[in-house]
Amino acid sequence: MSPTLRAVRAVALFAGFYLLGILLLAVLCVLDWAAFRWTWLPVAAMVLARTSLPVLPIVRGMFVLRIPKDDHVPGLHVDETRQPRLWAMVRDLADRVGTRAPDEIVLTDQVNASAVEDTRFLGLVAGRRRLHVGLPLMIGMSEAQLRSVLAHEMSRFANSDTRLTAINTRGRIQIARTITHFQEWVGKAVAMERARQQKKAAKALAKGRKAKEVDPSDAGASLRRMTALYRRYANFSRRVTLSDTRCAQFAADASAVRITGRAATASALREIQVLVDIHEDYMDTYATLGVGAGMLPPPGQVLGGLRHVLAARGDELDEMRDSLPFEPSAPYAHPWVTERIARIEALPDDGRASEPVEPALGLLVDTGRTLAAVEERVLTPQMLRLRRVDWPDLVHESMTTYGNRRARKFRAAVAEVTGGDGSVTDALDALDAGAQWQIADHLPKSDEARAATGRAAREFARPKLRGGLTDLVESEYVRQGRARWRLSWVDDDTSLQLPRGHEEMLPAALDAAVADVPDTKPLRELLTP
Repeated sequence: MSPTLRAVRAVALFAGFYLLGILLLAVLCVLDWAAFRWTWLPVAAMVLARTSLPVLPIVRGMFVLRIPKDDHVPGLHVDETRQPRLWAMVRDLADRVGTRAPDEIVLTDQVNASAVEDTRFLGLVAGRRRLHVGLPLMIGMSEAQLRSVLAHEMSRFANSDTRLTAINTRGRIQIARTITHFQEWVGKAVAMERARQQKKAAKALAKGRKAKEVDPSDAGASLRRMTALYRRYANFSRRVTLSDTRCAQFAADASAVRITGRAATASALREIQVLVDIHEDYMDTYATLGVGAGMLPPPGQVLGGLRHVLAARGDELDEMRDSLPFEPSAPYAHPWVTERIARIEALPDDGRASEPVEPALGLLVDTGRTLAAVEERVLTPQMLRLRRVDWPDLVHESMTTYGNRRARKFRAAVAEVTGGDGSVTDALDALDAGAQWQIADHLPKSDEARAATGRAAREFARPKLRGGLTDLVESEYVRQGRARWRLSWVDDDTSLQLPRGHEEMLPAALDAAVADVPDTKPLRELLTP
């Protein structure tokens, strides 16, 4: 479908919302006129009271014009003097698509690229164009794959998709707002009817009569019918706009294939899905590992550290690329990525699969400084105030802090029992004295553990006792400088590197220390420098 025809449909849908409101208001006016002309005044007044209820939600939905602005996407605005290669690629793609190049390029922290246009008069007049490019895409993609993604976005400019967004969004918001207004009035009508029936029932009971059951479900019937009508129009409008969006996605994919090739376009779509999952895992596990201890990776590494994960997990990434779930989408829904990939790969081979592969991050001038500059724009002021530490020290210091916090609870329980300082020596002496279950009584318990007695109570308490002792022992290893926390880029795991042989001997020593008849000698020997 041509951009012009899609624009006509968008305008027609938007106008249809107002036409529906005007038609409903006209019907209500005719009912009021007929009631006053052909019925008694009390009946006409009752009709007027009922028809007046839907008027306010309709009018508010039609004429309250304030629409929330799009959320600002934080990022680093770069011009051609700062990033000439990226700008050259974007301008070349715009020329090949046959559209005007964006006025701004913004580097963001999102695993996404998007084309945005600040239009006027509901998208009928073109405005300033912005291209958002996510640095995670540039970190994880080849130059050919990024070129395909940006060609897709340039096609959205060319096909007026960015201009139609304004009018479609405006229509969707106003319909949703009108439905919300009706629902609010239905709630008020139900509440008033419930209060009226409850008051009537209370009077009946006071007079010794049987009260009727309170049932306000019939209240606001006309408002409910109006709500249902607007819901039907909302569903119809959604089907039409999503159908247009679906066609626009396929058209933009076709442009990307024509410009960058079938293989690059299909692999780019696969890579985006993989990067979304890997990036989320990276941010949760690695980039923010030290936040709770007041630390962040070095400047540029909050975003740039993703490269370490991608380099270490080649086999896992290949499996993820080959196992994307396929689920055909409905005709009136946004197409699934796997459906788009299948359509692209069904095209004839264009012989461009063997083009050279260069990392997309190479397009940036002074990569490290650029990554750091984007972090300055996207991180919160609170995050930017955190101490910056190199990765090895970040892992060790933050895990040491967290370990000490965990050990603090066990140390306090030991101190309460012994009256000492709660140190490792104090804890081991208490275990030798048979005070392990008294210590366990001062540790958190589940309801089931509290209810247990005898042998069952000890078996509930033993894992807690062993866990607390483990935290205390690990903190002691670190305090002595004989162990160091390390992070694996492969399996999301932090581990404490102990002296040679201790990793094998420590579990048995801990088990012996929390046995029914404690033996702390093996543990004491391990903890002796």
